[in-house]
Amino acid sequence: MSSLASISAARGGASPSGNQGQAFDYFLVVDFEATCEKDKRIYPQEIIEFPSVLVDGATGRIESAFRRYVRPKHHPVLTKFCRDLTGIRQEDVDGGVDLGDALCLHDAWLKAATEGTGAKKGGGLAVVTWGDWDCRTMLDSECRFKGIPKPAYFNRWINLRVPFEATLGGGGRTNLQEAVRAAGLEWEGRLHCGLDDARNTARLLVELMRRGAKIGITGSLAPPPLTQEQQQNPRLSPCGITGSPGAVAANPAAASHKPVRWRRDEILLLRSSEQRRHCSCARADAGHVLLGVRQLDADHGSRLPLLCLGQLNQLRH
Repeated sequence: MSSLASISAARGGASPSGNQGQAFDYFLVVDFEATCEKDKRIYPQEIIEFPSVLVDGATGRIESAFRRYVRPKHHPVLTKFCRDLTGIRQEDVDGGVDLGDALCLHDAWLKAATEGTGAKKGGGLAVVTWGDWDCRTMLDSECRFKGIPKPAYFNRWINLRVPFEATLGGGGRTNLQEAVRAAGLEWEGRLHCGLDDARNTARLLVELMRRGAKIGITGSLAPPPLTQEQQQNPRLSPCGITGSPGAVAANPAAASHKPVRWRRDEILLLRSSEQRRHCSCARADAGHVLLGVRQLDADHGSRLPLLCLGQLNQLRH
């Protein structure tokens, strides 16, 4: 397994002691794959591969890995383009689990992988992605659309592109494979295989830490409102199991959960047959209802400024 010690020794670089300034005990590297079609938007886009790699923040060692294939509900048959791009077979998703179950199984794996580490400094963990799409757009939009709760640790993340550019330069259009090679590493595995992408992102993370990069949170989402049950028991996880924040019992049978009832009014605007915008009522200001608009599409989404209600008609033209 990769570690700061082995990489540093092989390259004659800085020792792992240069990583003492990192703020997190663990890094959780994720890279979702989702339903897609060539030159066409799919709505709603759904996660079909849920991979995760756990990295020790002190040593850079890859401690464990997780992967579940997820069965899409709205577009259950994968397109040929999607199968060829990701390497995911139709039988993989047919035998997969629902997204809610995947989240709970992932939470159980994470708890088991980090048990017995009470001697650590208590810095917790941070999710790491390449880009903002995985946490800001894909997982969040699908969970909201389907009414699926998710662990709070997915509400903030590190876009590894930020420390990569600060350390090695390069423009914002550098893709993951190019970044790995720019860091002097060889790409391992298949591009757009979620688990292979996550492993390569983890290797890039370790290399950036070896070079002394400071790794900190770059993006976050406002947490959803708590259900009445969660307010009464603040240690209740999204999967209905008491315990440490973001953790569930290791028993997969505990993966049942209740949908969150969102307190914000939500509107779905159809701009055209191929483009949709999801609007959620954010707040009232000077007599206007302001709406946060987020585009949901295969281009990994984008955020637009808050708009007054009177401006909504402009989105329809």
